[in-house]
Formats: sequence, structure tokens, C-alpha cells
Amino acid sequence: MHGFDFKEIQEKISDSFRPWQRSFQFWVRATNIYTGYKVFQLRVSLVKDAKKQEEMWERQHEQAADKIYFMCSDLGGFFLKIAQLLAKPDMAPAAWVKKLVTLCDQAPATPFDAIQLVLEKELGKSIGEIFETFDEKPLGSASIAQVQHPGIERLMMTDIRNLQLFALYMQRTDIKFDLHSITKEMEKQIGYEFDFKREANAMERIRCFLYENNKKSPVLVPRVLRDMVTKRVLVMEYINGIPILSIGDEMAKRGINPHGKIAEAAKHNILNSLSRAYGQMILKSGFFHADPHPGNILICKGQEASHILEMGLHTVAKCENEQQELLRLAQTLFDTKMPTGQTVLQPFSDDSSIKKIAVETFPEELFSVLRTVVLLRGLSVGMGVNYSCAEQWRAMAEEALLASGRVTRGKWLYRIVLTTLFA
Repeated sequence: MHGFDFKEIQEKISDSFRPWQRSFQFWVRATNIYTGYKVFQLRVSLVKDAKKQEEMWERQHEQAADKIYFMCSDLGGFFLKIAQLLAKPDMAPAAWVKKLVTLCDQAPATPFDAIQLVLEKELGKSIGEIFETFDEKPLGSASIAQVQHPGIERLMMTDIRNLQLFALYMQRTDIKFDLHSITKEMEKQIGYEFDFKREANAMERIRCFLYENNKKSPVLVPRVLRDMVTKRVLVMEYINGIPILSIGDEMAKRGINPHGKIAEAAKHNILNSLSRAYGQMILKSGFFHADPHPGNILICKGQEASHILEMGLHTVAKCENEQQELLRLAQTLFDTKMPTGQTVLQPFSDDSSIKKIAVETFPEELFSVLRTVVLLRGLSVGMGVNYSCAEQWRAMAEEALLASGRVTRGKWLYRIVLTTLFA
């Protein structure tokens, strides 16, 4: 007669309750942040002095930033990914960015014992047999796609579905934008992050495309070591470089003024290379890397970087100057250039185009393009360069639309954007 393994039973019970505990924590914290802003809106509406209103908003954003920080930090995993999306100087309040940016590179590393166990099980040999040397200290740690405890996928799906419910509520009450479709695409993309075979195939496909379509590839994509790839393990070429947002500090170390002409030219060259690569992937191939956040981009020697009706977008105008606001909305969604004198976009402010043009349906497949533009804009603002990816992509967009027969030669880019997205 076999004895009961009480520890195993306890772990199973704990695992079964974990999604409920996680959901409870999310809703308590999210509701607290949301109601805090709603109550504050009532308070600030009673204040007439504009300067005092601005000071009050800054304090409110600081308080909310602390709450969002601790929610993302405590829950980890998927919520570290959310922190990456929110910590963009062009999209979120400055207080949020300042607080959340510290989380972007702080995904907790999985203990080496767990890494070793999975590596040896997946590759069928000991680490000593496979590698000449193996550094136990990680260079970095992914927020999602790393060796984790059993059941992590289930927890991630719990997180994304809670976020979908929250997004549905927000778009029905506060934000007239199809947030739910965006969260549905996030659900699909997160599922992909658990399959390294798919990741390896994507890397090779993008790498080959960029090399075949350029005399010199605008970015470097690490080579995959094919005989060391499984669903849970991906071994690739090591590329040495400087994190993209550390380029100013690196220039200063080398005696170059980070705000001088040489530095500005170098930054423009970097953004040119990134934007050209993404323009080609999005407009020529249609298959692209949709996660260009700073942790994924290194600057190497030679300044190379490493690793809407027709489209289903439906809008309803709530203003007289519809065409002008449609153009502003297209620029907000699909260009990296900031309006003159602005460093924060605030797409959901009262005078924003999204308030005047309700986006009732946003195709899930466009989310990856939107996310790429938002992340590229964040890099541009973070580097202190007001850069337009639309200007870089103009020729490629015209070529793609001409090939499809949807426009005639000679139309301006903004007309092409409007025709494509909102016709």
C-alpha cells in the first residue's frame, strides 16, 4: 500500500488556486487605480487655475505610477510585458515612464539548476558535453519566454483574459477605441513566445529576407544553431553590442558630446537602419519582428542594430473637420514623428483625434504594426530625435500600393495612408 505524498497534493491544490489568487490581485489593484483616477477627475474639475490643475495631475500620475509599478513587479511575467508597453516616453505620463522603465530589464532570472535540467533534458546531453564553456550568470532575462515553473502558460492566459475584460469595460466607458481586438492579438502573440521552434523559424525567415533584399542588411539578426533548437530551448549566435538607449552614455565615455552634431548624425543613421528594416518587413514581406523594445536592440560596431475599411478598421467621426482628424489619427497610430514641441503624445486626451474619431473596430492583425510603431517612437523619443518612420517608408508604401492597384502614381504619402486605412 503506497503512502500519500502530502507535498505533491499540497502543490496541486496550490496550483489549482493560483489563477484565482492572481485574478483577485489584478482586479483589486486595477480597480483601485481606475477609481483613483475617476475620483480625481471630479476633484480637478472643481479647480479653475490651469497651473494648479497641472500640478494636481502630476501628483496623481505619480501616485498611480507607484501602484502600477508594484502591481507589475509583484505579479511579474506577463505584467512585466505590460510595463514595457507602458514605459514609453511618447505614450504615457512622465511619472509612469520614470517608474516603469526600471522594470523593463528586471525580469527575475530562473535559477540555474532549472535551466540546466531543461537544457540537458531537451538536448539529450550534459552541459559539459554540449558547450566548451557555460556562464551561469545570464546576460539578460526575458519577461515571458524563459524556463518557468509548470503551469506558467495557464497563468499567462488568466492574465490576458483579465486584461481583455478590463479593456472591454474601458472601451465601453472611457476610451472609444477597439482595445479588445488588441488584447486578442496579444493573447495570440504571447502563445507564440512559448514555442522556440517557431521563434527560430521566424528569425531565419527575417534574416534571409533582409539579406536577400539589401546589398548590406540594415540590421543584424543572430544566426540560429539549428541542431540546438527544441520547443523549450533556442541557442543562437552571440552578438556583442551596446543597449540602444545607453548609446548617449557610451558616446560620453568616448569623449563625444551626446547632443552634438556627430552624435545626432549617428542616432539618425541608427534610426534610419531600424526604420528601413521595419519598412521592408512590414510593406514588402508582411512578416516582421513586432517587439523592438530597447532590450531587444543592440548597437554594434559600424552602427548596425541587432536583434481602414479595406483593412477592417472602422471609424465614426464626431467632428466637422473629419478628413483633418483622420489624418491626425493616422499619424498618431502609424508614424513615429511627434508634433512640434511635444514629447508626450497623450492619444486619449480631450483634444486628441481618438476622442473625435471613434475607432470602433481595430483588426487584430494590425496590432503588431501599431505596437512596432509605438516602440520605434519610444526609441526615437528616448534618443532625443524626432524621427518620422512614415517618411522613411513612403517609397516602399507607394510601391506596395501601386503593385496592388489601389492607388495611382504621384499621390502624397498622407493621402495614401488615408486611402489605405480609412477609405
